[in-house]
Amino acid sequence: MYEMANKALKLAEDKGAEEVEVYVLDNHSTSADVRKNIVDSSNENYTKGIGIRTIINGAVGFASTNLYNRLEDTVNIAISSARVREKDPEWVSLPSNTQYPTIRNTFDDKLMLLELEDCIDLTTQMIEGVTSISDVMATSGSFSRFHDKRLIMNSNGIETEEEGTGVSGFIDVITTTDNKATAYDFKISRNLDIDFYEIGKNAAELAQKSRNGITIEPHKTDVILHPFAFADILESTLASAIDADNVHKGRSSLKGKLNEDIATPDLSIVDDGTLDGGIETALTDDEGMPSQKNTVIDKGVFKSYLYDSYRAGKDNVESTGNAIRQSYTDTPGIGLRNFIINYPQSDVISETDEGVYINTVIGAHTANSISGDFSVEARNAFTIKNGELDKPINSLMISGNVFELLKNITGAGYDVRSVGGLVTPSIRITDMNVIG
Repeated sequence: MYEMANKALKLAEDKGAEEVEVYVLDNHSTSADVRKNIVDSSNENYTKGIGIRTIINGAVGFASTNLYNRLEDTVNIAISSARVREKDPEWVSLPSNTQYPTIRNTFDDKLMLLELEDCIDLTTQMIEGVTSISDVMATSGSFSRFHDKRLIMNSNGIETEEEGTGVSGFIDVITTTDNKATAYDFKISRNLDIDFYEIGKNAAELAQKSRNGITIEPHKTDVILHPFAFADILESTLASAIDADNVHKGRSSLKGKLNEDIATPDLSIVDDGTLDGGIETALTDDEGMPSQKNTVIDKGVFKSYLYDSYRAGKDNVESTGNAIRQSYTDTPGIGLRNFIINYPQSDVISETDEGVYINTVIGAHTANSISGDFSVEARNAFTIKNGELDKPINSLMISGNVFELLKNITGAGYDVRSVGGLVTPSIRITDMNVIG
């Protein structure tokens, strides 16, 4: 990988590039799909490719390939792309060589060495967890394991190479008797420490408990959002508002609100690319900036937007290390890196006399990312009575505004979960609109 990246960089410099970035990815993934209580399919994928950014007179060009014998052609395309583009007066530079943090628990030998048969067995364990509960069937599901290597090199002295692993399991179930109910469960980790049987069993038990739901009247009440539900809402609202690109384009209601109170004083949020074993933990972001811990909200006060190097250059600030790529075929955008919700934890359900508990929501992607308004359908919801989950609710909508929600948080559970790049416990919101 190093020799190829170095060759590409030298070729681009020789052809007139003032700055060059080379991104190389080598990924091995294994997946299996579940359908109607059987492992329906499984496969292994190998992906190798290189992406090249070139900068000439403030104009940025990009090209990528998975054919390494086309390396020079790819460099030529990136160079030509930069030459035909107009100069960007806000371009500053690619990242420069610097100090890197120590990261831990992002690589597991056991995961790297899993055979396809082992992955199928773990998928089967999820199904067995489902069928351990009577009258429940797994309608769909998936298992995924990856091992990848990533190299980033640029003309400003960046040279980083690292590898990581990850695994996840997801199962969606339905009861097979009258008064059908559905549910799902999901877990993800950088290490082989997931109980896949438990994923299936948890989903099946939740579906059973969700049958024979009642109807409730529209009202305002305390609502406890399971990590799945809270993460979905935040990712579709707050994550967009703190993205510096959205701020620059006038698509964020947090523009100009640094150091203002936007949440309850008990709430703090950090975005930490160095989190021990974090799903989004790495030595650097996807353009070679050192991963770091960024305070987004400190005791209710808004402290920082999230930046890659380009948007940071526009504001004359340092990048927060939040450059993210979906593939070697993409240039960097801005994304979350272990977005951690911190609020004093307690047995939040037992402390709630009356309210509603919601496991998951549907429709969060329809939220207004500028205003923060959302209206979503709740799934696997239950009434809370005298500090306990009481009756399942047949149909429920909740609506509100994320910035009002952040000010109305009054509790958090002990049940911290990693939901993609967001790490959160269950969260209690007071005076929330619920519509039966």
